[in-house]
Amino acid sequence: MTATVLTARALLLDMDGTLVNSDAVVERIWRRWSERHGLDGDEVMKVVHGRQGHASMAMLLPDRPVQQNLADNARMLAEETADMDGVVEVPGAAAFLASLDGLPHALVTSADVALSTARMAAAGLPLPAVRITAESVGASKPDPEGFLKGAAELGVAPEDCVVFEDSGAGIAAGRAAGMRVVGVGARAGVHGPDVVVADLTRVRVEAAADGSLRVWVG
Repeated sequence: MTATVLTARALLLDMDGTLVNSDAVVERIWRRWSERHGLDGDEVMKVVHGRQGHASMAMLLPDRPVQQNLADNARMLAEETADMDGVVEVPGAAAFLASLDGLPHALVTSADVALSTARMAAAGLPLPAVRITAESVGASKPDPEGFLKGAAELGVAPEDCVVFEDSGAGIAAGRAAGMRVVGVGARAGVHGPDVVVADLTRVRVEAAADGSLRVWVG
């Protein structure tokens, strides 16, 4: 496989499925939620990756009041934050983040501060200095708000950012922000990212003399 080389000025990184493999706990908690509401767990799992929980609930239970979804989401976030069983790094994530030390990058996640802090720690990964979490935005992915805020925090134009994402909602958000998207993992390929890798062992980043980043993917 020939590597694709992307030039950027900043990288915006999703967490779940991209840096951290949290699929085990996500499956456990959302399948329990599905049973409580009489929904098909397999169909629910097609919706929930990448979105804030209340946004997924609004799609799955469209007649339910927003406040009920927000309250339910708060309970689920507490459950998720207490459950780190099976949470591990995506292969290559630690080395990838180490290579970004001192380079412009941000975490852009649908998790809140507590959950993102706990999951990154459980996976043995350092938190980037710039973090856009659920509390930072008014709209969940696939809305581009989070990625646009990440770019603004770093002082980089959207078109000079490369997004790393695994989910359909996240890839759509990156595209809507006008950014190029590297898809990570098996879920990503069907959602039309610019390039796909199995995991982060297939990615290398170097800073060029002019301050830009060269990203080898593949």
